[in-house]
Amino acid sequence: MQHSFLIALQFLTRLPVNFSFDYSSQRLGQSPLFYPAIGLLIGLTLATLAQLLPEQQPALNAALMLTFWVLITGGLHLDGLADCSDAWAGGLNDKARTLKIMKEPTAGPIAIIFLVLLLLLKWTSLQSILGQTNQLIPLLLAPVLGRVSILLLMLSSPYVSTKGLAATLFDHLPKQAALLSSISLILICIWFAGITVIAPSLLLIALIRYLSMQRIQGVTGDVYGASVELTEACLLVSWVLFYE
Repeated sequence: MQHSFLIALQFLTRLPVNFSFDYSSQRLGQSPLFYPAIGLLIGLTLATLAQLLPEQQPALNAALMLTFWVLITGGLHLDGLADCSDAWAGGLNDKARTLKIMKEPTAGPIAIIFLVLLLLLKWTSLQSILGQTNQLIPLLLAPVLGRVSILLLMLSSPYVSTKGLAATLFDHLPKQAALLSSISLILICIWFAGITVIAPSLLLIALIRYLSMQRIQGVTGDVYGASVELTEACLLVSWVLFYE
């Protein structure tokens, strides 16, 4: 299990973690169980940074935190959102065309627009959150729930491809443990943030699943990444709307 945690840490972050061992299918399959823990680690670093920054410049502080947020993940999930944005816009309701666009390395104007809008939502939300007495709660919960969304999609939707790393993760995921972990973490998020803050994110995850099933009859790694980014942004926005 320790190796599975390190696999998750190496895959979801750009932290300088150097290790070598056998990447067995079992270890790979168990690694998604630790995705929320990686989210918590990211949240803790964000919360620490928020405490260290001076309070006089909330706009700059929010920009610095968002920059760090993107850098620590290497833009992995933003790339998934960009690919999905282009694919859904240019796929013309065709599964094969949608999947083909997802694999293209370039980003079109629709992807750029979605990325700018999402980062703008995160930046403005962080400005409002910074300085609140309970600012640590959304900073911790957003990265956690974002990665819980991956588990929920893995549990509820077939994976489109039968090849690749993500397919191995999907096929060897301990589903009962993933389900118990997801339910427990959702309840914890509701306990700390309230159902009014968490419910929009859960509805958004359900919408992402619905749209993905309608278009490509399953999910891909890009859909997972898009879900992380959209869920994080939704939780931050919901927090500001209900607690500002």
